[in-house]
Amino acid sequence: MIDHFGINCSDFEASARFYDTVLGVLGYSRQMDVGVAIGYGSEGHPEFWISSWSGPEPSREMHCAFAAEGVEAVQAFHEAAVGLGAESLHAPRLWPEYHAGYYGAFVRDPDGNNVEAVCHRGTPED
Repeated sequence: MIDHFGINCSDFEASARFYDTVLGVLGYSRQMDVGVAIGYGSEGHPEFWISSWSGPEPSREMHCAFAAEGVEAVQAFHEAAVGLGAESLHAPRLWPEYHAGYYGAFVRDPDGNNVEAVCHRGTPED
């Protein structure tokens, strides 16, 4: 069900040191580091992300990505969410900057969280 999730951190460097240490003792490590976000996990798959946050406190949106069976499911997720009045953050598309085959769509839920549906083997033709 959950593919990955992330939190926003007001002190990104302190949070990076914290998660490097506490997740390290559990056997997890940095799988991706894109400067303003770090993905932790194992075996090349980041499942938990921290991101830099410079927005208003104390509210910070959370990001949750749900695993989808394929491209059509990602598209249906986006269509259903927008049909309910959700803000579309990113329409369904390939995200090669994450990895080849990463196909996702992002919306804002009623509480302001960034919610995604993703499949990892997608192209619009699949």
